[in-house]
Amino acid sequence: MGRPIEILLVEDNPGDVRLTIEALRDAKVLNNLSVVKDGVEAMAYLRLEGQYIHATRPDMVLLDLNLPKKDGCEVLAEIKGDPNLRRIPVVILTTSKAEEDVIKSYNLHANCYIAKPVDLEQFMTVVKTIEDFWLTIVQLPPQLT
Repeated sequence: MGRPIEILLVEDNPGDVRLTIEALRDAKVLNNLSVVKDGVEAMAYLRLEGQYIHATRPDMVLLDLNLPKKDGCEVLAEIKGDPNLRRIPVVILTTSKAEEDVIKSYNLHANCYIAKPVDLEQFMTVVKTIEDFWLTIVQLPPQLT
């Protein structure tokens, strides 16, 4: 793409944020990771509102489902319902393995659903696999101007 890949991580667990940052630090693809801690912040970031007026539009969103203020499914529904945002790939990265969460996420047009492993090494492997697939193999949609 000739520029760093912009990733928005929507995650309220500081430990998972730290692990994701660490896993992406040695990424094969240059990336910029921005982090917000709840669904309301995520939508403000994506819509360039308030403190996020100068934010860079992400090429991909890593979205937890269990968020304060506005849960991940609500955020996903808003992203995929907005013609200016719907092309952004959304990867659900959550602790839930519940079938109803998987079905609901795909019904809301999530691009993929990944249950976070509890094991530290497996978590790092999952994030690196996301990076390998989404940032190396997949052609992401171009940024809108």
